[in-house]
Amino acid sequence: MEYTHKPVLLRPCLDGLNIRPDGIYVDGTLGRAGHSLEIAKRLTTGRLIAVDRDEAALDAAPARLEGHMDKVTLVRGNFGGLNAILSRLNVDGVDGMLFDLGVSSPQLDDGSRGFSYLQDAPLDMRMDQSAPLTAQDVVNGWSQEELKRILRQYGEERYSGLIAAAIVRERGQAPIETTGQLAEIIRDAMPAKARKEKQHPAKRSFQAIRIAVNDELGEVERLLDGVLDVLNPGGRIAIISFHSLEDRLVKTAYAGWAKGCTCPPDFPVCVCGKTPKVRLVGKRPIVADGEELDDNPRARSAKLRVAEKL
Repeated sequence: MEYTHKPVLLRPCLDGLNIRPDGIYVDGTLGRAGHSLEIAKRLTTGRLIAVDRDEAALDAAPARLEGHMDKVTLVRGNFGGLNAILSRLNVDGVDGMLFDLGVSSPQLDDGSRGFSYLQDAPLDMRMDQSAPLTAQDVVNGWSQEELKRILRQYGEERYSGLIAAAIVRERGQAPIETTGQLAEIIRDAMPAKARKEKQHPAKRSFQAIRIAVNDELGEVERLLDGVLDVLNPGGRIAIISFHSLEDRLVKTAYAGWAKGCTCPPDFPVCVCGKTPKVRLVGKRPIVADGEELDDNPRARSAKLRVAEKL
């Protein structure tokens, strides 16, 4: 299957990374290599380490990066384990990192992967298809309370209780096996007024289940916990998030790195001795402009935050 892929916020990402031709860079979410290709084009003696948990992304990368593979190292893994990946490669530090936290367009567009509520397919939703947990496991095996929690927390779904109850009721009759079945159950569980909203009734619930299946927020937390340790002074980290939960984690981490001192506000002098670790590049997140939105509607919810290590 051929896919149309448009990297989100491409120009702001490249500007934000401030790429040096001889630098070492990481694309921690290779996807269909849209960002990776443009980074590699700007390297001469430098190196790009491109990471993805999806084997399909890695298989497609050599063709998409044709002419630049001599500057690229492909790695299968999760960006939450980036420090360990770089250690295995004997890389002590890098000059820039990019992470696009959204699910990739090919994953959404390939109905067989089970990410989309618009195409009927087996309930899967795994970014790494060798991972043991699937959406079918979550939908049919997790308790009603746990389903309600993830729908509310990860999907910010107002009707999480009604939907969780409906899922448990339906699976009591027969296992829920396809995206089409699940989307219909979600739609039928919601009040009539909610079904008339602009977005699809199942959108928030599918997002929540996908996040749970792939432990997406856990991966972001693990990334942020140690990523500065492998970023060289003067190097930059650029992160694109697509929903408020991810962006909140990134924003909070950046603010903490930039603040430094953790003493209570009423202390007359600093006693913790902590100093800022980064300089924020821009006070507000970068979002897509009108031209990009016309060309790529999937960029609508994207937010890019950039910081430079001091």
